[in-house]
Amino acid sequence: MNETGGHEDFGFEARMRELLAEDAYTISPSPAPYPAIRRRGLTERRRRVALTGAVLATLAAVPVGAYAVAGGSGGRGSDTAAPPQPSASVPGGTAANPGRTAGTTAGGGVFGPARPATDGQLMDGITFAQAADGLAACLKAEGGTKARLGKAQDYRIVLAAKSTGDSNAPGDGFHVVGVKEQPAGFRVVCDIEDGVGSGISVSSSDANPPDAGVVVPDVNGAALYQQAFIDKGHWKLPFRWAAIGTVEPSVAKVTVSYGDAGPVAAVLDHGWFVAAGMLERQVTLAPHVKGYDGAGKLVYDSDTDRTYHRTLP
Repeated sequence: MNETGGHEDFGFEARMRELLAEDAYTISPSPAPYPAIRRRGLTERRRRVALTGAVLATLAAVPVGAYAVAGGSGGRGSDTAAPPQPSASVPGGTAANPGRTAGTTAGGGVFGPARPATDGQLMDGITFAQAADGLAACLKAEGGTKARLGKAQDYRIVLAAKSTGDSNAPGDGFHVVGVKEQPAGFRVVCDIEDGVGSGISVSSSDANPPDAGVVVPDVNGAALYQQAFIDKGHWKLPFRWAAIGTVEPSVAKVTVSYGDAGPVAAVLDHGWFVAAGMLERQVTLAPHVKGYDGAGKLVYDSDTDRTYHRTLP
């Protein structure tokens, strides 16, 4: 035992201090490669920025309408997409169907029937959406998927007007007249009551006589301008009447007279004439139809048309 510690350490303590100091230096980690880490971080950051920019550029390239049609409002589609605009005049239409301006139904995303040439052909407060939905409902009720009737988008609506019920078909509603380009002269008159198709009348140019003139009143269109035979002399008045038929391109003007009212200038809509008015009293003669060419010359008169029934039954 020595003077200071009581035991001799033969320099052991000093030696241990040296060894510990050497080991501490040996096991200390190498300094972090900061420059390499920094370069890697910058590279990764640039890559993420480039990727984000590419995604934003792709989103910016997608049309806004594509989101709406794809279901941006819960899959409703055309409820949020801008509907096609009506044709400002008779000429025009889509590339797939010249002379046709397509429309949409009120509650669907499917293209519906084409609009009429003028807004005046939608009468009595009936909107185009109501007329289009009524036509679709009528065709569906009658098995409209059949090849001959087709679907609503196969038609152009040329008239929508209120209908007055009679003893044969009680209940007021409205008529929708839809025409097709193929087969030529094909049309339907749909009766709609409370949003449901209650009846349909079908006709086509096949029913026309072989020597038909340049103006042909619809041979089966009497349902638009008369009430049931069993109500003869007891019509419900006032009565919304309409007359339709086909015209050749050489015809520039058609007039229709019915009852005591003066002649009504018909709308010429892609090969069809459409006229309508209000009847205030019972009549016995069918509408009087006249057609004129571009020079104002009379080229058709239903009074001289042997195939036209001038007297109502």
